[in-house]
Amino acid sequence: MAWMIIRVRGSIHARHDIIATLHALHLNRPNHATVVPEAPDYRGMLTKVQGYVTWGEVEPETVELLLAQRGVRADGSALGAGEDVAAVGRTVLSAGLPATHTVRPLFRLRAPKGGWRSTKKAFAVGGALGYRGRAINDLARRML
Repeated sequence: MAWMIIRVRGSIHARHDIIATLHALHLNRPNHATVVPEAPDYRGMLTKVQGYVTWGEVEPETVELLLAQRGVRADGSALGAGEDVAAVGRTVLSAGLPATHTVRPLFRLRAPKGGWRSTKKAFAVGGALGYRGRAINDLARRML
């Protein structure tokens, strides 16, 4: 399985180590998203930046939808409709976007329809930050 990480907040008044971790995750701006494999290394990074991102388990259908609508090749061109998006999606789910050399390691999304909940509170208490489980798929679809 893989995690989808979406950046919620900007980096104003953020510590340098948090900014460096966000850049290591390829999340340079708010509303950028990436898919990473579930690994202890990424779990530690998510714990460090949990006040700036939201994440959860991504479904294969959501990855295919994101690749078809927002996927960009490494050379900057859009993924074509003739390509096998399902095969690329399986590669992304197993290895994550940063390990895939044919697709850029991030999705540039719009702000979610209906807006963000509080960008200062955790998801568990009614906000938008932190771990949200499978609800990340609904959020990603609202951001297309």
